[in-house]
Amino acid sequence: MAKVKHHDAVPGKLDQCQITGSRNLFEAIDLGHQPPCDALLSGQMLDQPEITYPLRLMICPESGLAQLDYVVDGSVIYPADYPYRAGISKPLQDYQRAFADDIVKRFTIPSDSLCVDIGSNDGTLLTGFRRHKMRTLGVEPTDIAKIAVKENKIETIQKFFTEAVAKDIVKEHGHAKVITMTNVFAHMAPLGEVMRGLDQLLDTDGIFITESQYLLDVLESNQFEGIYHEHIRTYSLKSLVTLFPYYNMEVFDVQRASRYGGNIRAYIARKGAHPVSVRVGELLATEEAAGLFKPETWAQWRERVAKNRTRFMELAYEAKRKGLRFVADSCPGRGTVLVNYYGIDKTLMPYVAQLPGSEKVGKYMPGTHIPIVDNKIILEEQPDYVVILAWHYGDYIMKNWRAKGLKSKFVLPLPEFKVIE
Repeated sequence: MAKVKHHDAVPGKLDQCQITGSRNLFEAIDLGHQPPCDALLSGQMLDQPEITYPLRLMICPESGLAQLDYVVDGSVIYPADYPYRAGISKPLQDYQRAFADDIVKRFTIPSDSLCVDIGSNDGTLLTGFRRHKMRTLGVEPTDIAKIAVKENKIETIQKFFTEAVAKDIVKEHGHAKVITMTNVFAHMAPLGEVMRGLDQLLDTDGIFITESQYLLDVLESNQFEGIYHEHIRTYSLKSLVTLFPYYNMEVFDVQRASRYGGNIRAYIARKGAHPVSVRVGELLATEEAAGLFKPETWAQWRERVAKNRTRFMELAYEAKRKGLRFVADSCPGRGTVLVNYYGIDKTLMPYVAQLPGSEKVGKYMPGTHIPIVDNKIILEEQPDYVVILAWHYGDYIMKNWRAKGLKSKFVLPLPEFKVIE
């Protein structure tokens, strides 16, 4: 398949749409210079310089794609010791296994079919497909791949997904009936390389399912903190519908899903392999009606983001003046963006608590140097305010803490700033 030059972005300045090549882009938000959100620091690193990169989201009205205007090299964003692990979150475990059940049931995937998860992390999603007697294979570039093999017994290739890797998989395992990418498809700078790999790997009647943060949810829920260096692109449905015909594929169905505070699940196949659902046209119309590709819509959105920021910081400074404990629970990557953009440091927020067993415990948040500690401290200390940085799991987290006896007030920073007694 012929290469589309502008589909493969290289590290550095990105000033044209990665789908169409258009340079007619407008700014949605500028979050300043920030460190990579998962570049957690050890104690020894606190006295060393930190590198920051521009974090600015641009939108192409022609394609409907939102993208960063600066690409950080993948080896910086995804080092071997990358700390994110899907399997330690119970809600995410349940979600991913339900995802696998739904795909197998809906498309009556035969047992022994090959299912490949790209960006497979610790293999949690693939364990769901394995329950249906699928042949499973993960592709994961970080050392989390070793956990997938050791703990979940999921065969995993520890590499970035490329056209060459796809060819090797086909040679050894055959073509894939199902390919999944959950919160990964927006992350890979060489988009063309990934697309050519998909074209190599996908069976003629195979299905590719991708879940990504959804641009309409970013708008509706004020999710500025979902914009970070890993998310090179933030997709609208319009952008996906524009992209796949370059590779003789098409989006034949779409769903809005709840993960990460709202995302888009798109179903893709070879062109003509499945009838296109009416849901595709309906959601495209919804995007246009929301003004998703108009600069004035995003100007209003920035005002809402600023209002949330002001209210949050007023509470943080009030707590500081009164000698109250203002701490945070959960440490998702997006939380790093929030605290850096808001200007919170360890004098305002002395720690962020994280689930025991997380690779993040004992590290420090980049930029702010707020320590990340075992979350048992919250129950012991009973602080005055607990900020739920993983606000998209807020109900689940708050219910668990209340059941354990936590009396603190909860702070939900988004979609609208809220204090819960």
